[in-house]
Parts: sequence; C-alpha cells; structure tokens
Amino acid sequence: MTTDALPQFETIRLSLQGAVAVLTLNRPQRLNAAPPQMFDEIRAALQQLPALGARALLITGEGRAFCSGADLAGRGGDAPVTSRGANTHQALTQHYNPTMLALAQLNMPVVTAVNGVAAGIGCSLALAADFTLAAKSAYFLEAFVNIGLVPDGGTTWMLARQIGKARATEMMMLGERIPADKAESWGLIHAAVDDAELMARAHALAERLAAGPTRAYSLMRQGMVRALSQSYEEALNTEATHQALCADSADAKEGGMAFLERRKAQFKGA
Repeated sequence: MTTDALPQFETIRLSLQGAVAVLTLNRPQRLNAAPPQMFDEIRAALQQLPALGARALLITGEGRAFCSGADLAGRGGDAPVTSRGANTHQALTQHYNPTMLALAQLNMPVVTAVNGVAAGIGCSLALAADFTLAAKSAYFLEAFVNIGLVPDGGTTWMLARQIGKARATEMMMLGERIPADKAESWGLIHAAVDDAELMARAHALAERLAAGPTRAYSLMRQGMVRALSQSYEEALNTEATHQALCADSADAKEGGMAFLERRKAQFKGA
C-alpha cells in the first residue's frame, strides 16, 4: 500500500511497514503534547488498522519526546477557573479516555518506543502497550501533583497493577522522573535500550509479533485485562472460552501441524 493511500492526519503520522503499522505522534515543536484532537486522530487510526492489513502496532514520537502530556490549552488551560474542571472532564471522557479504551481493545499487539519524555497522558499511552521499550535517555513522569491535579488516562488503575502500590504511590505523589533504567528494574517497562538501538529493537519486536497468531494475541490481551478484575474462577472460565475460540482458528491448526512436522509455524492471523 502506498503512503498516499493511508489516512492522513494533522497531529499524528501513520505508515505501514509490512504488517506493522507505525503511528508517530507528530507535534515535535510541542514535544508531542497531546490536545484532544491528537487522541481523536489516534482513535481514528486504530479503527483503520485491520482494513490496512496491519497485524501489530508500533507507537513512537517525532523528535526528542514521546509525549510531554496533554496540551493544557486543549484541556481548558486558557478557560476561566470556574470552567476548567468541566472542560477537563469533557476532554477526558470524550477524547482521551475513549482512545485509551480503544487501544486496550485493539485486536493486535502493541509496542511503544519511548524516545524521550513520556509525561502525564503520554506516560499512560506509553505504558498501555503490551511491550514498552524506552531509550536509556528517556524518562517517565507523573507530574500532576506538581500542579495540584490527579493522574488520569488510566494511570491510577495501571500503575498499581504494574509495579505495586508503594512504587505507584511514589510516582504519583512525589511527581519525580523515573529514568528508563529504573523503570526497567521496577518491571514498569519491557526494556531500556541504547538510544541508537531503540527503533531497530522496537521494529524487530513488532515484526515478530506481526508474524504470530493474531487471534491468540487478541484474546490474550482481552483475557489479561479482564483477569485483573475477575475472581480466579471467572478467569478460568474466560480462559476456557478464549481457548475454544483459538482452537477453531486456522492459526491453531497450522501451529499443530508445524509442531508435528518439526518446522516453524507460518501464522496468517486467521
């Protein structure tokens, strides 16, 4: 597919490299600060991915930042004090949150390549991936407390589950930078890598995932999210349902034949 045939946006850039869709946050002059429009465009791009033939998604930022947070002007920063709360609530519930949910429900694996600061809603976006890789010069920041706000974009749900209550509290209540190496040691991200290797490593991982059993990946993603709020018995039942769906897939049949024939499986995502 040619670049001209891909959807065009104002605040993001979408490209297709084989079966890997690359979504680049594209406001480098603002360190990719995200107005509501950017998250609307991300959501629109996500909806297009299956029709484009994508089987994995890689998200990164243009320039020297991944995403420095929400664009304050786009969240009511210039509004009168009495209306900022209402404007912020509207921005979250109608723009940012629906996009975070769409990303969680996406039927393909997601990799983020964090090339610089990932703050606020940008931190939420970076950590919402199945695999988060970060340049060693990058860092993660929940700075809401420094301006008298609370974390959003799913952060309060996400962080405690990823790194435990004590470390999540540290990130949110102290509002200090978490360097990539520290984030890796905490288990917050998949890997901290040398800056020069970030995109190559991220692309290689995304390509590996794109060549895998897409239906199984999709159900794994759904199952893990559900299991975080399910009882053990409910999780077992969800696994059984998802396993039955996978067992009827062409990929499962191919995987079984490849095992018997002692060769590498060639998954098609069906």
